[in-house]
Amino acid sequence: MIASIFLSFLMLFQTASAQPRPSETPKPAETVQTKDEPPVVQKHSISVKGKTLNYTTTTGFMPIRNERTGETEARIFYMAYTLDNPPAKRPLMFSFNGGPGSASVWLHLGALGPKRTKMLDDGMMPAPPYELVDNEETWLTETDLVFIDPVGTGYSRATKPEFATKFWGVNGDIESVGEFIRMYLGRNERWSSPLYLVGESYGTTRASGLSNHLFERGIGLNGILLVSTVMNFQTIRFADNNDLPLALIFPSYTSTAWYHKKLAPELQRKPLTEVLRESENFAANEYLPAMLKIDRLSAQEKQALSDKFSLYSGLSKTFVENQNFRVELGEFMAELLRGQRRSVGRLDSRFLGIDRDAGADSTNNDPSMSAIRPPYTATFNDYVRRELGYKSDSEYYILGGGINAPWNWNTNNGYADTSISLKDAMAKNQYMKIFVASGYYDMATPYFATEYTISAMNLDPALRKNISVHYYEAGHMMYIEVNSLRKLKADFVKFMQTSK
Repeated sequence: MIASIFLSFLMLFQTASAQPRPSETPKPAETVQTKDEPPVVQKHSISVKGKTLNYTTTTGFMPIRNERTGETEARIFYMAYTLDNPPAKRPLMFSFNGGPGSASVWLHLGALGPKRTKMLDDGMMPAPPYELVDNEETWLTETDLVFIDPVGTGYSRATKPEFATKFWGVNGDIESVGEFIRMYLGRNERWSSPLYLVGESYGTTRASGLSNHLFERGIGLNGILLVSTVMNFQTIRFADNNDLPLALIFPSYTSTAWYHKKLAPELQRKPLTEVLRESENFAANEYLPAMLKIDRLSAQEKQALSDKFSLYSGLSKTFVENQNFRVELGEFMAELLRGQRRSVGRLDSRFLGIDRDAGADSTNNDPSMSAIRPPYTATFNDYVRRELGYKSDSEYYILGGGINAPWNWNTNNGYADTSISLKDAMAKNQYMKIFVASGYYDMATPYFATEYTISAMNLDPALRKNISVHYYEAGHMMYIEVNSLRKLKADFVKFMQTSK
């Protein structure tokens, strides 16, 4: 069940076994760029709320060399936006998305860049052909932007097949992206700029790990922005003898049921945030403690648990009891609206799907992923050629396809966790601020799991105050919904004012 969901959306996998299939063979070496070439540089302008921004785009590759031999082992593709005639101490932000296996296109053309892929105002998919429009909420007003495609995503490739797996793991990924950042700062003389990272999904795993990795190499960050966060994979990986994600995703079940009007009338009449506080209280103080002694509960206690579970999830008591109170994500997606022969989305549970079999115990696709992939793929491929001036016959790996071996989690217990790296970096660099953005309808990286991860870091109060958390009534990519796009930009601007 989890593997089938993963295959439909590589960017947000949950288990070490749900990886790109090893049977897939690497792309032929002759398709890989084998020599350094100068980047493509273009001049552009955009009007944002009546103000003209003149800026330069730089599109090309950064060579990643072996420290010992000097041999180039990979080339990382990037797209940089720098303001012309910038003010002194202009900030610089490095951006990447998740997966692993996802290119930087989502944050690039969804929220940060001067152009964005046009969706319907609620974030749903428009009819083709798809359109790119000026982004009135671009972050270029506040900072220069560099979009990084890690090795195996976008146009980024290892120079030889045998080098590739070096980069396909938690540590190798952090080291190569860290080396890119070091080289970019040197080649572009930006060592004195205020520095920021923004990552989404697995990109938050990467950003958290980079925080300490960069500091140990003399690169102190002013801030890190974590969009749809997963630092500790134990919080989202459904597995035997791991009850934690069952409780941490439960409030997201509640928000989804509330959105689709599957809760009791007395709950539907309440604001979402009020219902979620009740659900969080149940999940943390009743449901999770009950799971610690589930086979020792009395019949009366099980009945009370079933009543509450059903009340806040919108699922029938019969279904909950038949699942032994262990309702995993794929099961919830398929069951909530089964009576309407519809499933709900994983990335954004506002979306509705039609599955091949309405009686199946899981879904065969994520309708929210299906809605965004074609528009972003089409608009990027047109944009990179027509406006950025970079032309290539190579496939731009938007999501999957470029990573041909299992990801190395660099952990013995199966749960990668970079929150400790972030904690260490915060202790060493007490000026660094952290911005966390979560969508209430994101069931891939649930907001309550993010709250738990931050709490479990057990930060000193002087450091905890450096973290600000923001919520949006949308999903994993909250910016596809126009009101959340605007709120994200407004929240970001306030964050920048306190972190420079």
